[in-house]
Amino acid sequence: MAAVSDLGLFGELAAALEPWLDQVVIVGGWAHRLHRLHPSARSLSYPPLVTLDADVAVPRLLPVEGQDIRERLISRGFTEEFLGRDHPPVTHYHLGDASSGLYVEFLTPLVGGEYDRKNRRRATLRVAGATSQQLRYIGLLLSRPWMIDLSEGAFTGRVQVANPTSFVVQKLLIHRRRNVDDRARDILYIYDTLQLFGSRLPELRTEWRVHLAPQIPDRTLKALTRGSRTPFLNLSDDIRRAARISPERQLTPEAIREACAHGLEQLLP
Repeated sequence: MAAVSDLGLFGELAAALEPWLDQVVIVGGWAHRLHRLHPSARSLSYPPLVTLDADVAVPRLLPVEGQDIRERLISRGFTEEFLGRDHPPVTHYHLGDASSGLYVEFLTPLVGGEYDRKNRRRATLRVAGATSQQLRYIGLLLSRPWMIDLSEGAFTGRVQVANPTSFVVQKLLIHRRRNVDDRARDILYIYDTLQLFGSRLPELRTEWRVHLAPQIPDRTLKALTRGSRTPFLNLSDDIRRAARISPERQLTPEAIREACAHGLEQLLP
């Protein structure tokens, strides 16, 4: 769990990204955290699940006037950590210490195949000076984001977050590719999102049908329609692990399974 100061640290990130806040979208765990601040979110009795990493979805091209993203991050005290052998290398931008700080990853839509004509993996891309990982389905997260009003630390303004439908659908699309711990965490994210916006499922279903589903290739859409509830048809080790993530909530695996299966039936009929 992140420390109490995590919102303040996130405010530093938002301030650094201020020139592009109308184009970049907060995704992943921090989108889930910020969903709680949306006016239509239910008030829940338990705290949101929080991670130290902040994922930011960015389009492949961003204008730069003056300092670029990397320069603005560095000027605010972020440091770089380079990972792997890709060129440019995967980069984490850190603020604060390892136990209570924050690190940022930028994600951008992968266009075309995962490998180029020279059989080199299209892993990363520089966008406005920052290294961004190229991944599938990021375009879905960039589509029709919600606005969240935020006043934390050095920042007062509005940030864009992935809308709940895109958030849940992207988790389903990448489910099989994730490692064991990430699959369990994603299941809890899906459960919590359905709880948070349960009263708006009819509206979110319309959002899916009218605006989001048409963006997905037919083959992928058919596979998603057939398999969206597959992870929740039966109790699994992933669901059991999800129930153990927040033991203080005393969630049972069956409660998670039933709620997710029912919610997804309403969201993605």
